[in-house]
Amino acid sequence: MDDGTQGSDGGLLYSQETFRIRSAVFEVSRQLGTGFLEAVYQEALALEFQEQDIPFVASPALGITYKGMLLAQSYRPDFVCFDSIIVELKVVRELAPEHRAQTLNYLKATGLHVGLLVNFGCAPKARVERLVL
Repeated sequence: MDDGTQGSDGGLLYSQETFRIRSAVFEVSRQLGTGFLEAVYQEALALEFQEQDIPFVASPALGITYKGMLLAQSYRPDFVCFDSIIVELKVVRELAPEHRAQTLNYLKATGLHVGLLVNFGCAPKARVERLVL
């Protein structure tokens, strides 16, 4: 049974793609450091994704269903990369359980398996958590 944690080769699912995303995140972190608003990091990361040829969609609306009915409310993760990985950005001192829950809810809403929760608010560089549904 595929639980979304392993790829067909037995390694981590989307390991090469998440490595590339992490590379872009750390380049943005290296260039900007800490102290900016989330919107600044989101814009810079979109530019870095373009520069590194990482396919992405910024802030896509994700439909949510309840008992089979589509709700008017939707989720908007910061990025979906490679049509398969949610990338959610935060600028906080420490990630909290609700940040992880938000990213996991995005995964549930999309049926995707891998999310990267990025925190640009911790010094000296960004931190990335891999979440798997």
